[in-house]
Amino acid sequence: MDEIFGEPWLSQAVDMLVRVVEVAGALIIFVGAMIAFGRFVVVGLRDRRAASFVPVRLGLGRFLALGLEFQLASDILRTAIAPTLREIAELAAVAAIRTALNFFLDREIKQERAELDHDDERARR
Repeated sequence: MDEIFGEPWLSQAVDMLVRVVEVAGALIIFVGAMIAFGRFVVVGLRDRRAASFVPVRLGLGRFLALGLEFQLASDILRTAIAPTLREIAELAAVAAIRTALNFFLDREIKQERAELDHDDERARR
């Protein structure tokens, strides 16, 4: 019984979970990129103004942020079982980079959303 639920089994189970979460993150980013590309083509054919592409960028940004969160979750899972000091340091570095990416991406999304809201308000006047 101890061998079934011992560290090797747990390690394999977590490794499988890591792969599932990594694939989920990659799929989210891929699907978001394909949707954004489709929207880009449609918007580009209808209207060539730069402002028309802002909603496309916002949508892609949301997918990227969500995908990065999944990737970070997989990194955290990877170090869940008996991490070495090196693995913890690598996780800290990766987490810092992904957190910074998410922060700046979120800030850009908020700024562009505010610009869109402001433009909509001006257009209604």
